[in-house]
Amino acid sequence: MKNLLILTACIGAIGAAAPAFGADFAAQPLNVKAPPQPVAAPITDWTGYYIGINGGWGSSHNCWDFNGVTPEGCHNAAGATVGGQIGYRWQIFNTVYGIEGQGNWADFSGSNVSTAFPADVIGTKTDAFGLLTGHIGYVINAVLIYAKGGAAVTSNTYHINSVTTGAGITRNDDVRWGGALGAGVEVSLTPSWSAGVEYDHLFMQGSSVLFPTSGVGDRVHQDVDLITARLNYKFSPAFGR
Repeated sequence: MKNLLILTACIGAIGAAAPAFGADFAAQPLNVKAPPQPVAAPITDWTGYYIGINGGWGSSHNCWDFNGVTPEGCHNAAGATVGGQIGYRWQIFNTVYGIEGQGNWADFSGSNVSTAFPADVIGTKTDAFGLLTGHIGYVINAVLIYAKGGAAVTSNTYHINSVTTGAGITRNDDVRWGGALGAGVEVSLTPSWSAGVEYDHLFMQGSSVLFPTSGVGDRVHQDVDLITARLNYKFSPAFGR
C-alpha cells in the first residue's frame, strides 16, 4: 500500500510538472540557421595572350572605271575564307582593351560584262587579306562584347576575258591597303578556351591597275564584308613573363 501511494504521488507530480516543463521548453528560442548568402558568379578574366583560328564567308564589292574615267560596271566577288589570329587583351574591371593581328586565305571571285566594252568580261579574285586592329569591349559574366578598328590589306587578281570564248585577254595582281571596322561577341567556354562570331567591313582605297599586255588600265574601287566564327585559346598568365 505504501509503494502504491508513492507511485501515485510520483505520477501526480509528473503530471503537474509536465505543463510547466512543456511551457518552459516551448519558450526556448529555436536555433534556426540563416540561409546561406548568394555567391556572386566570378567575372571571367580575359587578360593575356591568345591565339586562334577563324573561318566563314566574305564578299568584296568591286567597281571598275576604264582609265579612271569610263565606268565598266561593278560586281561582287564572294566566297569562303579561313585563317588565324593572335593578340593580347587587358581587362580593367569590366572593360577589355586589346590588339590583334589576323591573316586569312580567301576565295572571293566574281565578274561582270563590261558596260563600256561588251566583248569583255572583267573579273576580280581576292585570295588573301590581313587585319591589324585595336579592340575595346565590355564583359557581362562570361560574355565579351567588343568593337574593333584599324588597318586592312587585301591581295587581289584582276582579269579581262573574252565574252565569246572565255579565254583570258590580260590580267594583273594588286595589293592594297585600307581601314577596317568590326564588332563581335565572344563567350568564355573554359578559363582557356573561348568561341565567338565577328563581322568586319573593310574600306579599301581605290587602286589603279595597269594591264601590261594592253597598255591600258582601270581604277578599281573595293569594299569587303566579312563574317567569321572564331575559336581562341588564351595562355596562362605566366606566359610571356
